Amino acid sequence: MDDSGSTVDRQEEQQSLVPEEIKDKWEREQMKLKKQMILTDSGDIIKIMSCCHGKTSDNFLIGGVDISFVKGDNVNACAALIVLNFPQLEVVYEDCQMIKLTAPYIPGFLAFREAYLLEDMYNKLKKTQPQYVPQVIMVDGNGILHPRGFGLACHLGVLLDTPCIGVAKNLFQVDGIENDDDHQLKIKHLSKGGDTFELVGTSCKVLGKALRSCDSAPNPIYISTGHKITLDSAVELVYKCCKHRVPEPTRQADIKSREYLRVHFGSEHEEQKNKGKKKQRTKTTKHSNTDCNPVGNVEELFEDTNCCLFEGNDT
Repeated sequence: MDDSGSTVDRQEEQQSLVPEEIKDKWEREQMKLKKQMILTDSGDIIKIMSCCHGKTSDNFLIGGVDISFVKGDNVNACAALIVLNFPQLEVVYEDCQMIKLTAPYIPGFLAFREAYLLEDMYNKLKKTQPQYVPQVIMVDGNGILHPRGFGLACHLGVLLDTPCIGVAKNLFQVDGIENDDDHQLKIKHLSKGGDTFELVGTSCKVLGKALRSCDSAPNPIYISTGHKITLDSAVELVYKCCKHRVPEPTRQADIKSREYLRVHFGSEHEEQKNKGKKKQRTKTTKHSNTDCNPVGNVEELFEDTNCCLFEGNDT
């Protein structure tokens, strides 16, 4: 395992590979889409919250998305879109797709590597099995807890015009919010499942909440709004979906994507490693046991928005 210093150095090296003009384009696109972001409860969320409060016995559908990597391989990964019924929390739909990633990860721009592929998976669901389209999606990442207040959960929510919630396992330190002694003290005061504290930046804005998701998990998860849902509703719904530290929609997406890699990709990966094939630094493309068509530079990667890069980061 790399030490923290080498990890930081590697991230800085990766960031230097992307021209500043591409980052500027991505930032302008974020600001454009951010104008469409809604941080109030949609009609569907209001109905789901009525179910949470015992006012209705209706059933709903909640989606979860996550990415898993081939062990020891920074190129091949599996993206998963899972749908569960609510409040039963049973998996009713699953879709796993293999992707290749070779372009660098840029903190704060995760959506440009993931959101458009996830949009394709969501549109496939709408077309092939519309009865399982979820009323809300939980994202393994952040919403407004983000340097520009527009993380993956916001980006995906606006693209899909669907309520989205950011659920991160690690604290994204932005706007003066730090994982310091004061933060750790607040964590210690989370005595039982359901306890929370607000994440307030130097801007005095509440960007999210830390949630102790169950009694057996002392380490919190970090909830932030993405689109068409309030923070209070997001936190309550995530808590209702927690049997373990991570809510079932994203937990099942993680489990299913890892299982898919083991069953469908493990032997192929080992065969490639044994042949000593070199990794090519090109782009990310979906594939089904076929080779990906490379893109020569990052400018082409940005223009081809249907090609997305994946990595297990929460930004």
